Amino acid sequence: MKQLHKKFSTEQVIELLEKYEGEKVERKALEEILDVSKAHFFRLLQQYRADKENFSIGYKRNIATNEIEDEVDEFIVEELKIQKRLIDNTEIPIRRYNYSYAVGEILRKYKVKVSLQTIINRAKLWGYYKNKGKVHKAHDRVVYTNSTGDLIQHDSSYHLFAPLSGERWYLITSIDDYSRLLLYARLIEAESSIEHIKSLEKVFLHHGFPVRYYVDRHSIFEYIPGRDDNLFHKSYYVKASEIDTQWQQVLNDCNVRSEPALSPQAKGKVERPYQWIQDHMVRRCDSQKIVKIEDAQEILDEEIETYNYKIVHSTTKEVPYYRFKRALKEGNSLWRKFEVPKPFLSKKDIFCLRFKRTADGYRTISLKTKKLQVNGLNPYDDVDVRVYKLNNQMSELRFWRNQRLLDTQIIQNDSLKGINF
Repeated sequence: MKQLHKKFSTEQVIELLEKYEGEKVERKALEEILDVSKAHFFRLLQQYRADKENFSIGYKRNIATNEIEDEVDEFIVEELKIQKRLIDNTEIPIRRYNYSYAVGEILRKYKVKVSLQTIINRAKLWGYYKNKGKVHKAHDRVVYTNSTGDLIQHDSSYHLFAPLSGERWYLITSIDDYSRLLLYARLIEAESSIEHIKSLEKVFLHHGFPVRYYVDRHSIFEYIPGRDDNLFHKSYYVKASEIDTQWQQVLNDCNVRSEPALSPQAKGKVERPYQWIQDHMVRRCDSQKIVKIEDAQEILDEEIETYNYKIVHSTTKEVPYYRFKRALKEGNSLWRKFEVPKPFLSKKDIFCLRFKRTADGYRTISLKTKKLQVNGLNPYDDVDVRVYKLNNQMSELRFWRNQRLLDTQIIQNDSLKGINF
């Protein structure tokens, strides 16, 4: 709405409306003079015709200023109380107040626009404020890349993302170090090698092979003697460097290096996007009363889209997606086209769990507690079993020997007890 009372007097507007009523001037001309839309003009005309004697364009305040301020203060304190409740819950990955988020929530819920500074002033006055605390020392290892596809930072986080669900979930995320584009983000109820391998499948099929992955020293990514001895069957003479995890074996097949982070601080580039996404995601899940992981994933997808396509990154000063696309256009990319490595025939031979087995005298092998007969396998032959998870119910078993596919079988996941899907 244009504020006519600041530009015209009531008498001037009445004079113009009377000229329109007397067909002395066209509507479009009056709209240009008054600087109003067609809809606004007809509202004025309707008000004038309904009560010509009392018609006025003067601004009328229906509520006293102090009453408006009191109501807005109630909105602000309600939002700050919600944020304090989340901060005080140690299972929720929120440690600070987000006053910008409060501005948006007040506008969304109450249709009232409040300035960021007003909320900050009220928060300090009422005690809803946390100092930043000590400044942490600089990262003891910082990774710099000059091309997209040079390095992918990969991690998982375990938190109560939807406070009302009462359940903690894992968030698996992969981010291109150069562009800061989030390539993968998924919530899962239980962490396992196959879930991290599925993230590789998603990234590699869509973007191709990068040069290297940067991960922490979790047992899924790296074998460490002493800590992980119970997870591997190994000879006393086998070196730790010769024991590859399931994750590492996938990277080996794809000729992608795995580079372990030497400290949690060194993974700051992936932690900062985590913090931004977690902060928004948790607040939205709480506000929308989310309790199911599927609904939380929808919110996560929306936040990822906002982060990738709309937010200017504080370090690169570019929106991640456009920095990523610009690098590709300029040839500043180290991504390699995805191809199934020979001699394998399908992505199912790559993004899978691997087991080596030896057949007994009846051409039967044991996979955990499951007995399997394999076509083309002779007694006492060695065989490489590759287990590809089709969905939560079924998996495909692919049997390889001497670089040749002998057999494939579809089997229920529940029958493979002991394999963590």
